[in-house]
This record gives sequence, structure tokens and C-alpha cells, in this order.
Amino acid sequence: MGAAIGLRDDFDAAGLRRLARTTKSANQGRRLLALAEIYDGANRSDAARIGGVTLQIVRDWVVRFNARGPAGLLDGKAPGKPPLLNDTQRQALAEVVESGPIPAIHGVVRWRLIDLARWLHDEFGVSLTETTVGRELKKLGYVKLTVRPRHHAQNEYAMEAFKKIP
Repeated sequence: MGAAIGLRDDFDAAGLRRLARTTKSANQGRRLLALAEIYDGANRSDAARIGGVTLQIVRDWVVRFNARGPAGLLDGKAPGKPPLLNDTQRQALAEVVESGPIPAIHGVVRWRLIDLARWLHDEFGVSLTETTVGRELKKLGYVKLTVRPRHHAQNEYAMEAFKKIP
């Protein structure tokens, strides 16, 4: 079994406890208090008990703390799924939406989401659903335009006559 990894020299137990009191992250505060115990001379098992974790996790905290200081003990944002379109593909999508379809080339007179999905597949080999294409367009600042609903039995002459009533 290897020796325990030492902590940084530029912090002490009192400083870590002070940081734990002022932090807005409960997880970071718990980690700082566990490391403060190690600075006070307690063994790693006691620090693990205080942090409510195993020895391996305490070791991970020590490595992160040594590398990045107290900021290393904050919960990082998960990277998530990579975007389906890169920047050049997104830019090309915006350009083709702005220029509109050419009926002789694209076979449509106005873009629908399914048409744009098909164009992206033909152009870049990227398969996207209609929902995803709509989401990408929304990120680019486009909104779906719809006409105002109109009742099927509406009489335009009656509406004009109604407007002229004083």
C-alpha cells in the first residue's frame, strides 16, 4: 500500500473551515471540512467518516484540491451529449434557411422541418429528427410563423359592415 498523498502547503485547517462556512455549495463545504481534519492530523479514515464517503473518494478530493485548490472541490458540470451539428453545419443551415429553397434544386417551395432534415442528411450525412432541426433553428434565433386562425364560415362582407357601424 502506498503512502498517503500530502496536502498543499498554502492552506491550513482554519482557512479551510473558514472557506467551508462561506461557500454556497454544501458539497464543497463538506469536502473542505474533511480536508481540514487531515490538516489537523486526523487520518484519512476519519476524514472519510466526516465526509460520508470512502477512502478512495477522499483521495480523489486530495488530488483535486492539490491541483486546483478549493475550486477543485466544486461539483463540475457534466459534459453532456456532444452537439449533433458543428458550427459550420449550423452556419450552413442558417444560410440555406435565409436564402430559401430553390424549387428546381430542392424540390420544395418553402422549407419544412422534414425538408431541412433531408437537406442536412444529403449535404452533411447528419441524420436529425424534425424536433432536433426545430431546436437547432430556435437556437439560431428562428421562430415558427403561423397565420392567424380564421373560422371557416367567416363572412368578410359582414365584418366590413360591422367595422363601419358608428
